[in-house]
Amino acid sequence: MADLTAMTTGTKPPAACLIGWPAAHSRSPLIHHYWLRKLGIEGGYVIEAVPPDEFADFVLRLSVRGFVGANVTLPHKERALALSKPDERARAVGAANTLWFADGELRSTNTDVEGFINNLDACAPGWDSAEDALVLGAGGAARAVLFGLIKRGIKRIHLANRTVERAHALAEQFGPSVLPVAWDGIGELLPRAGLLVNTTSLGMKGQPALELDAGLLPPRAVVADLVYVPLQTPLLAAAQGRGLRTADGLGMLLHQAVRGFELWFGRRPEVTSELRALVEADLTKT
Repeated sequence: MADLTAMTTGTKPPAACLIGWPAAHSRSPLIHHYWLRKLGIEGGYVIEAVPPDEFADFVLRLSVRGFVGANVTLPHKERALALSKPDERARAVGAANTLWFADGELRSTNTDVEGFINNLDACAPGWDSAEDALVLGAGGAARAVLFGLIKRGIKRIHLANRTVERAHALAEQFGPSVLPVAWDGIGELLPRAGLLVNTTSLGMKGQPALELDAGLLPPRAVVADLVYVPLQTPLLAAAQGRGLRTADGLGMLLHQAVRGFELWFGRRPEVTSELRALVEADLTKT
């Protein structure tokens, strides 16, 4: 059903955008247009390729340009944080990926947190009974993962990074539940890890493999990989070969889009198997 208010008043239907540089290959328009159709909302979602030197002007004139909000991707996430009023999640992660207006202010959040957590809840209910988690990588995605795991009460989060100093820096920021470890100490921790999360690019198409022995994980472990190209990474394949429950990067991509849509268009969409199949088909195009 179309938006009757927009039709009768002559105002344009609400529109959001993705701001990045570059951004042409994003699947966000596919996801949001699917939800707009499913919910019968007359609205739009477009890609805006904005170079860094034009980003501040674009964001500060977002509503003048006809947008009710935006997603923000590389390389603009830190700048978006500085130009808006961030919530606790965005401040902790140090980056904003979603902008919207509330009470005349430009607000921001980081939906990677709930994207990660909600995807785990959907794929592996009860995963948060794990006392020990092992997180690989110490970049922006790892920050979102750490925030989510701490909020869900995971007692010990072992953080391994190839440059261990970066792991120490995040441990200082996020507190005593984050325990930095050297990359060569991963093998010793795997037998205790009730949850293993890869936030690195290792295993991504065109990148080196992630070298670890999934056979060392306990039988009830859950394995999450934020990479979604390929859809099934070697890590996930090895975990599934052992019968372990897994959560992939595509699921996180879909779940992180939910809150932005709700903030912009006023309805909370669902991540369905039909939507996943649609995006999977697009990802596997040659």
